[in-house]
Amino acid sequence: MRPVVRGPCPQDDAGQDIIFKAYTNARSEMIKRLGEYCSYCEMHLDASLAIEHIQPKQPPGAASAITQRELCWDNFLLACTNCNSTKGNTEVTLDDSLWPDRDNTFLALTYSEGGRVTSKPSPVKAQADKLISLVGLQKSPDTADASDRRWLNRKEAWDMATRARERLARNRQHDMKEQIVDTACANGYWSIWMTVFKNDPDMLARLIAKMPGTSQECFDAANNYAPRQRLGGLC
Repeated sequence: MRPVVRGPCPQDDAGQDIIFKAYTNARSEMIKRLGEYCSYCEMHLDASLAIEHIQPKQPPGAASAITQRELCWDNFLLACTNCNSTKGNTEVTLDDSLWPDRDNTFLALTYSEGGRVTSKPSPVKAQADKLISLVGLQKSPDTADASDRRWLNRKEAWDMATRARERLARNRQHDMKEQIVDTACANGYWSIWMTVFKNDPDMLARLIAKMPGTSQECFDAANNYAPRQRLGGLC
């Protein structure tokens, strides 16, 4: 999962933090920061991309929305319909899970052929599993949730990235590299492209730099862009 930088709350012309009267008003600002991608499954969407509340604005048992959550910039991410509806209004304890705006989620998850997403053996495996479950990234054809096609989208992205890697091996020209990165940005599923090109530091650098809002501190440029723990994060 792509680790992202949301940045501080946008400001108005007077240099004051914007006070959103409705959380939906933050959508365009969030897209400017993070691009048109689901923060969880990484799908690229021109539409149907919603503001998602990390902590639910109206958790179970609450009579109404909690304003501090509903309109708080630091509680916003972007989500597709599937990830948003799967997570729903589940109450969360932040440190029980990993989060793409706080942790190096790419370091903790494994993306593999066939559209599979699993957690890596690590001290934060339980938190990584919680994140996967919260948004349903474990759903696949051999589960009762096969109607969820996100796994198929990941499989198609894997196949596309693999073909691109093979073409690049035959033609390592600048224009070919730029075309591959442009294709990755248009398609989404950044973590899959990063995984397929894991042995190509030049392509990793391009993928990290090109997609808006990617946390560059999560990758060690002096060590072939290997993922590393994020400052202040659980991983």
